[in-house]
Amino acid sequence: MCGFDTEKKYTPTVCWKFVPSTLTTLIHFDDIQDAARRIAPIAKRTPVMTSRSFDVQAGLTAFFKCENFQTGGAFKIRGAANTIYSIPEADRPRGVVAYSSGNHAQAVAIAAGSIGVPATLVMPKDAPQSKVEGARARNPRIVFYDRFTEDRVAITQRVADETGAMIVPPFDHPKVIAGAGTLALELLTDVSDLDAIVVQIGGGGMISGCAIAAKHMNPKIRVIGVEPADANDTFLSLAAGKRVEIPPPSTIADGLRAQMPGAMTFPIVQKLVDEIVLVTDDEIRAAVKFMLLRLKIVVEPSGAVPAAAALHQKLPPGLKRVGLVVSGGNLDYEMLAGL
Repeated sequence: MCGFDTEKKYTPTVCWKFVPSTLTTLIHFDDIQDAARRIAPIAKRTPVMTSRSFDVQAGLTAFFKCENFQTGGAFKIRGAANTIYSIPEADRPRGVVAYSSGNHAQAVAIAAGSIGVPATLVMPKDAPQSKVEGARARNPRIVFYDRFTEDRVAITQRVADETGAMIVPPFDHPKVIAGAGTLALELLTDVSDLDAIVVQIGGGGMISGCAIAAKHMNPKIRVIGVEPADANDTFLSLAAGKRVEIPPPSTIADGLRAQMPGAMTFPIVQKLVDEIVLVTDDEIRAAVKFMLLRLKIVVEPSGAVPAAAALHQKLPPGLKRVGLVVSGGNLDYEMLAGL
């Protein structure tokens, strides 16, 4: 593991070398290509944006993969649709159930509704109102819980046991990971010769899928993860060499409040992610504001985390062409006004 260098502005924290021969995973590049075909009817091919003013401040050339323009306002439709569309028709009437702070809930409701599958969503009581309203607009059943005192996984399992519904996890599932990987497949098809792709980390589903796609398409590319400093479960887990659970985070990046990396995603992150850096909530706020005023796009805090790392020189030196994932844009107007 790389240590901190106090004489440099960046803080590389986890540095595992990519060794293709050692990689064993249930998800392969073919699965990501299959997912791209499966979700084509519902998932948009989102645009890639650039910003000269951002590049000047960050000291590199950034290519933003804008999933804030995605169906449902976030990348989550990719994994949700790939999973739900794979359910055999005979099993679809039993429905699906998912736990989520918002974006995955919306995606599950949208994907399920598109093929007439009943959906139950388990959401925290303090989920952003815009995400609750977005999910509710799809007419699912919503079960609220207190994320500080209740176990969302246990609640979800109880619903599944009572109804026979299939659980659609937010990150720790092969179809969800493969669906998320279509994001990197598109980005690297549209923009060649990137030095790195920078991806935010919650439970690890998106960065796992993106890493599989990116390393297949360009084995020399660096995959860099970014976590909020207050939600650094993957950072701590990589340092410990095993999954570490943290208390419920209070970070502004509500979509990245996972308390522990996934059992399936963590080994992928260990083998394919080159390093992880951390950003503060103030740095995330500054990135949201910068992207609104300079790029003229609305980005939720979770979606701005890679941009925050670039703007505040948290990325390692020497990177010239970098893909930054903008994972979503579902931002409460009250928070936006507060910025």
